[in-house]
Amino acid sequence: MTRRCPAAALAALLVAPLLAEVSEIRIPTGAGGVGFLPLLVMEKDQLIEKHAKAAGIANLHVRWIEIGGPAVMNDALLSGSADFISAGPPAFLTLWDRTVTSAQVKGVAAMTSLPMYLNTRSEHLKKLDDVTERDKIAMTAIKVSIPALLLEMYARNRYGAAQTTRFDRFTVTMTHPDGVIALLAGSGAVDAHFTSPPFHQRERKDPRVRTILTSSEIMGGSTTFTMMSTTARFRDRNPKVYAAVLAALEEANRLIAADKPAAARILLASTSEKGFSVQEIVDVLSDPQIRFTTTPENVMKYAEFMAGVGSIRHRPASWKDLFFPEIHGAPGT
Repeated sequence: MTRRCPAAALAALLVAPLLAEVSEIRIPTGAGGVGFLPLLVMEKDQLIEKHAKAAGIANLHVRWIEIGGPAVMNDALLSGSADFISAGPPAFLTLWDRTVTSAQVKGVAAMTSLPMYLNTRSEHLKKLDDVTERDKIAMTAIKVSIPALLLEMYARNRYGAAQTTRFDRFTVTMTHPDGVIALLAGSGAVDAHFTSPPFHQRERKDPRVRTILTSSEIMGGSTTFTMMSTTARFRDRNPKVYAAVLAALEEANRLIAADKPAAARILLASTSEKGFSVQEIVDVLSDPQIRFTTTPENVMKYAEFMAGVGSIRHRPASWKDLFFPEIHGAPGT
């Protein structure tokens, strides 16, 4: 009969729970649209479960949850009711800054890079600088959305620091679908709409609509539109699950590139917006400026701007300060 050492047995009992990874993770599906398509592909094809199984975690359950807005998702991550969240760089940077000395939220990887477009049908608007007190620019959220920051970055670069908020008073909050309707109706409810694919493509089908500014012009190139993040605690305690999520994201991006019609059908099935055809979405996904990539692009420009205007207190020295090491080999910016 083999005698076991009580101290060794106790140590084994204490260590075992520390080595066990979670059996369930919760991930919000995001705000919808092209920028969150990789999440939809991951969900439909059960890619996280596939990569977790390959890593030895046979029965990982992924619960996809629907919660709205960056602020709600940030709270969900910090409260432990979500394990990974996805949003645009401005919302992420706010959370990263808030948790530098606590939960240490960092980026897992980028998800998409795509332009945003300032569209108008007003004859007097040849460029953003032509806006008047009568004009209204629709965007998803004033002050905190990507378009809101882009307008402030444009104003600061062109008119100086004192004029950073020069265009804020012209902005109004409106969902992308409502912005399309308002712009095309020409009722005067809005004079311009700062929007993203596929809503941009829908607006530009009207010959009266033209684009007067893009995010690529303001940022100086391709820019991350959505990205995924989590806490240092989750990554440290669940390295295999973390790796499975990153591998699933990378595979989802490859699948989108390889079969755009299938990806378009997944996107259309996820939304109540019935005005788009599969071919319209395929055309959007085929735009070379729309890229599904885990490489962060121009995230540091957002960080430097937000630190410069006091929106965040901590200034990262490099984009790598914002992301976990697994993605550091990418040519990020």
